Amino acid sequence: MSRLAVQPRIRIPRSAKAGEVIEIRTLIEHPMETGLRHEAGSVRPRDMLHRLLVRMNGETLFVADLRNGSSANPYHVFFARITRTSDFEFVWQDERGATAQATARVVVS
Repeated sequence: MSRLAVQPRIRIPRSAKAGEVIEIRTLIEHPMETGLRHEAGSVRPRDMLHRLLVRMNGETLFVADLRNGSSANPYHVFFARITRTSDFEFVWQDERGATAQATARVVVS
C-alpha cells in the first residue's frame, strides 16, 4: 500500500481524567478533486479521499466515508470518553488505496 504525500494534523489532549469526554480534531490537506471540474479545456483528474478510520486501543472508534460533497482539506471533530490510557490511530485512505496515518496517546491520570 502506498503512502499519501500529506501530513495530517491531529489535536487531541495529552492527558485526561478517567471518564472524561475529550474532543478530537483532525485536518488533512487534500484537494478532493471530483473529476468534474474543467480547466483550460480539460477535466482535472479525480483525486478523492475515500475514508477516515479512527481506532482507540485497536477498536474502531469513528469512521467517515467521504464522497463527492466533501470539501477540500477535510476537517473532522468528534468526541470520545476516556476510561484508561489510550492509543489512537488515524488512517485516511484515498480511492486508489494510498494512505496517510497519524497516532496519538492520551494518558489518564
